Amino acid sequence: MKDADQGDAGELLGEGLRIGIVQARFNDALTRKLAQACLTELERLDVDSGDITHVTVPGALEIPVALKAMAGSGEFDALVALGCIIRGETYHFELVANESGAGVTRVSLDHQIPIANAILTVENEAQAWARAEDKGRDAARVAVEMANLLEDLS
Repeated sequence: MKDADQGDAGELLGEGLRIGIVQARFNDALTRKLAQACLTELERLDVDSGDITHVTVPGALEIPVALKAMAGSGEFDALVALGCIIRGETYHFELVANESGAGVTRVSLDHQIPIANAILTVENEAQAWARAEDKGRDAARVAVEMANLLEDLS
């Protein structure tokens, strides 16, 4: 029997993995920071830049549609969702946060592909800036680890 327990961290070897990134342009400066951190970490994990497809969409609600198209292509080992939703004065924050998150999860489960969800949901811009770099880096690690895990499980 294979030992499924790999300790505290899974396999972070990105060589040969094909990763798709969907980045929302809404709150562009913040999502660019997320994307740069993600891309830098993927490179550090030995994911070849030629094996990364990076697309942008208008906002967080459009992320699941692009993820679904990428997942359906069968060309990717893992996907990454990058966005930033900052609370405003209306219910719109909850709608966008809940629906984009549910959409990302649905695509992942329907297509059995790991998706690192780094759509920030924050109270204010300061919180977003404080989290952007770490969350971008974390998304790269999650994508690589989960792609390797699913490969091992299949």
